[in-house]
Amino acid sequence: MDQTNHWYGHAHILAEYAGLDPESPPPIRGLVQHGWTFVHGFGYHRADWSMAKFAWSDVSRRRGEAIGWRNYLVIGAPYLYLTDVLADPHEEREGTIWYPFHGTRDYESVQGSHQALIDEIRDTEDGPVTMCLYFVEYEDPQIRGLYEDAGFRVICHGHRGRMWQGTDRFFLFRQLAELRRHRRVASNRLTTAVLYGVAAGCEPAVYGDPMEFVGARAGFDGTGLLEATRPALFGKQIDLDLARAWTRTELGADFVMSPEELRYVLGWQEPWLASSN
Repeated sequence: MDQTNHWYGHAHILAEYAGLDPESPPPIRGLVQHGWTFVHGFGYHRADWSMAKFAWSDVSRRRGEAIGWRNYLVIGAPYLYLTDVLADPHEEREGTIWYPFHGTRDYESVQGSHQALIDEIRDTEDGPVTMCLYFVEYEDPQIRGLYEDAGFRVICHGHRGRMWQGTDRFFLFRQLAELRRHRRVASNRLTTAVLYGVAAGCEPAVYGDPMEFVGARAGFDGTGLLEATRPALFGKQIDLDLARAWTRTELGADFVMSPEELRYVLGWQEPWLASSN
């Protein structure tokens, strides 16, 4: 199984939904999209791969096929399967959970003014703020300290894992639980976290310095493009019905499969039969 299928516990979530052991998901015969992108759903280094591509949405499939990629199958985002697995406690919502745009440990870093972002958040949000940092920034004492000194509650959902090691399979469990307790979700980029927040019932906002993506591969940095093509999805107040419709499309809500269908397309029929005997 490709190591990215384990990121954020995706394979584990799909295995639990499909009735298999979430601690040890069987190999998946293909590559599962691990985050939202405005392009074809997969990273630049996957361009030559001929393996099956399990995309979240039909729009990702169409974008991929437009550049000549094939072998797409739309299954919906693993996060949507988690919303079925993890019951909603229906707690009273309060405040905003904020996700600053983040870098990655191995490939790209971001540059921008965290202090300017803090000042704008203070001027905008009228309730308590939870600042959720990606593990790269969370483990940087200087960056984390800025947000802590600002009086924000600062958290991290966990590590995504690398080469099948260090995968925190409860990453998305923590994220969903946090989103369900907040009234708003916000970020300085239109990102996966914003879609997840809307799907969890949050009111979205996208504002603040988008920060520079240092070393971004050509065609994968959407700075300016999304603001030009989806202006209604940016701002400190966004039309909720519009955001929900767009989220439903991009996460592939209409393509979520039954446990039986999912086992079939991921190649999990035999492991499931063996575990049932």
